[in-house]
Amino acid sequence: DVQLQASGGGWVQIGGSLRLSCVASGFNFDDYVIGWFRQVPGREREGVSCIDERDQLTYVEDSVQGRFTISRDNVKNTVYLQMDNLKPEDTAVYYCAAGHLDEGNKAPQFYYFCTGRLNPAKWGQGTQVAVSS
Repeated sequence: DVQLQASGGGWVQIGGSLRLSCVASGFNFDDYVIGWFRQVPGREREGVSCIDERDQLTYVEDSVQGRFTISRDNVKNTVYLQMDNLKPEDTAVYYCAAGHLDEGNKAPQFYYFCTGRLNPAKWGQGTQVAVSS
């Protein structure tokens, strides 16, 4: 059974930190790019950060640049999103997703996946992040 299990959300004060984890099972994790997306009620889901299969390509959305860091551990089948200096506008439900890219022309595919224009193969359940004073 293919699964992505997201965890690590919670409530935090402005300026605080959280680390989200996305644990994969049931598929060959090393062959998939993993992305974090977030959604606020009434708004479209947006890409936050992505990492390719071998940690050679990463994407970080402009509004979280310098505050969020993505990493992966292919031994533990886990992708992490370290979120520092959190702001109220980071409040959202965060989802992880896995995508399988064709070998050719990978860079544009990776960007399309990270920006939500390429459908993931699998979504995990969401984890709520709330930031307030």
